[in-house]
Amino acid sequence: MQMQGWIFDLDGTLTVAQHDFPAIRRELGVPLDEDILEYLGRLPIAERERLNRQLDDIELRLAREVEPAPGAAELIRELHRRNVRLGILTRNLHSVAMASLERIGVLDCFDPQAILGRNDAPPKPAPDGIHQLLNEWKVAPSEAVMVGDFRFDLEAGRAAGCHTCLVLEDNPWPALTDVHVPDCHALLARLPG
Repeated sequence: MQMQGWIFDLDGTLTVAQHDFPAIRRELGVPLDEDILEYLGRLPIAERERLNRQLDDIELRLAREVEPAPGAAELIRELHRRNVRLGILTRNLHSVAMASLERIGVLDCFDPQAILGRNDAPPKPAPDGIHQLLNEWKVAPSEAVMVGDFRFDLEAGRAAGCHTCLVLEDNPWPALTDVHVPDCHALLARLPG
């Protein structure tokens, strides 16, 4: 994959997935079948702000314990060495993304402006964050790839018109996936020499 722009999801893609979403839903009082951010977005302002602060605290606590996904640091370092554009588009907070990237040892590979959290752009599956990064980089969607571990990542990539790469053992979304690899080691091995 020879792309000029690489946009990565964070949790479950570059870091070992650690969010226990059913437990987070229970802690926040979000119905088990609801998307957390969408549910919170529909609440009255005072309740939304209180629960968003609680969610922020949960995510900041988890960021202190984050571990790199297999091959993630090596992949990011190699892409950085090749001088491609690197970005993060996450449904986490910007501060959580920064702390997580620092903890896995690759924060220095990213321009802080290219790390977008849920308050920097509408959350995935909206493609706005991808468009924002590509416009900033002056990179065409056809020269970029959205890399993630969930359908929201793939849907955002498709909606933005860029390539999609699923990093997950199985592929439950083949219609949304251009490249499928089980982990970042495998993605690194697919980079052209």
